[in-house]
Amino acid sequence: MPRPRVHAPDAVLDAAEELLVEQGRAQLTVRALAARSGASNGSIYHAFGSLETVVGAAWLRRARQFLDLQRAVVAEAGRDGRRAVQAAADAPARLAARELRAAQLLFRLQRDEVLTEAVTPEVADGLRALDTALLDTLQLLARTVWGRDDGAAVGVVTACVVRLPTALLLPEIRAGRVRPHTRSQLAAAVAAVVDCGLPS
Repeated sequence: MPRPRVHAPDAVLDAAEELLVEQGRAQLTVRALAARSGASNGSIYHAFGSLETVVGAAWLRRARQFLDLQRAVVAEAGRDGRRAVQAAADAPARLAARELRAAQLLFRLQRDEVLTEAVTPEVADGLRALDTALLDTLQLLARTVWGRDDGAAVGVVTACVVRLPTALLLPEIRAGRVRPHTRSQLAAAVAAVVDCGLPS
């Protein structure tokens, strides 16, 4: 019996991304994915092995894109620590301006939601490696600002780069537009936290 024709993986991942953003994980089925992508059910299973792997691979692709963007804007800031942290915090807004759906996917699902036992080892390893990549950036920022990357310094950077953007940008990314004023608020909030220094 011939194997099902393997559809272009990126087309399947694009379709999964669209459906996840539009309808959420609970509504995603292989049938819906096949209808949106033009691939057959069999070709999807042949290429990915499971629906969970499709979801994980789609999320991983965008998470890597985001972390690459974040590292790039941090590098552009050079040795200006406050500016580097502000740039890292603003990275979700930059991603949304370039590819809104990518940002919406990353905010709609969390890594732990896509890292399931049904995901292939290759995708699972890629998802786990994101933690190391993010920590590397957080430690770099802490060293740039304070010359140290211990728990206290990384904790303050995490507040700036993870918690504040989630609070301020998430509602607007979900709504489909990040306002310049909100980005200015985020930059001001990050600057204030950095200027407060480290806890004693």
